[in-house]
Amino acid sequence: MTTKRAECLLLFVTFCWGSSYLFMKDGLTDLGAFAIVAWRFGIAFLAAGLLLGSGWKRVTWSMVRSGALVGLMVFLAFSLLVKGVAYTTTTNAGFITSMMVVFIPFVERFVYGRPLRRSVWMTSALSLLGIGCLTLSGGLSLNPGDVFCLTGAMLCALQVSYASRLLVHMDAVTLGVLQFGFTAFFGLLTALYLGEPMMPHGTSWGGMMYLGLVCSAFGFLAQLQAQRFIAAERVGILFSLEPVFAAIIGVICLHESFGFSHLAGAALVLMSVVLSGKSDSSAEKADQTAKA
Repeated sequence: MTTKRAECLLLFVTFCWGSSYLFMKDGLTDLGAFAIVAWRFGIAFLAAGLLLGSGWKRVTWSMVRSGALVGLMVFLAFSLLVKGVAYTTTTNAGFITSMMVVFIPFVERFVYGRPLRRSVWMTSALSLLGIGCLTLSGGLSLNPGDVFCLTGAMLCALQVSYASRLLVHMDAVTLGVLQFGFTAFFGLLTALYLGEPMMPHGTSWGGMMYLGLVCSAFGFLAQLQAQRFIAAERVGILFSLEPVFAAIIGVICLHESFGFSHLAGAALVLMSVVLSGKSDSSAEKADQTAKA
């Protein structure tokens, strides 16, 4: 695969992730938030599990335990995101969720003891200002959906930091498949316990298939393949387009308002995400140079 094709593939994956907010919002007309998580990751588990093939024979109990813990984190994060989409716009959900990139350095500092770079404070200030423009345009009160999405983004940052350490000694596809399975399992148990509506109707079926097969299973595997041919900094920039796609789809399909304050907030959050990605890439290069 050439670099250009890999970038096109990753751009398509990013578009799919950006469109996922629309399908989650649509799914909430028939299903509960936990049921959506169960369907999405259950379908992804079945699809990706088939591709794992003989790799199932190499799965150990240690891998299962790690997959269960990562799956629990993903379940909590995505449950909050789906809950958030019910109360806020897809535009806000997309940009607030992208804050995960900004939160990761703080997780690394306060959970794993890695020092904070000075550039983190600048990107954090930009992102906070952007979140303010996005969420406080109607007054000094936060929409509960925005709070759900922000908390979900924090949990996503924790999951990414923990999973990156597991991948030092564990195959990425195996961890991903186990993560899908346990996320679906926790979603199913919670949905059944709360008595949520479980069966999709009409267009919701297509939405669940799209979320599971395209956004999760295909997106995860395509990301692993494409990243082998693209520089880390370029990957970060392409991923930062996810909330842009979410905003465009929200305005076109759901006729969501997008005034000047939203535009300013979106630009500030996007800038903070891109700068965070660049600083992370620079730090990785510096570490590699020091070790050489």
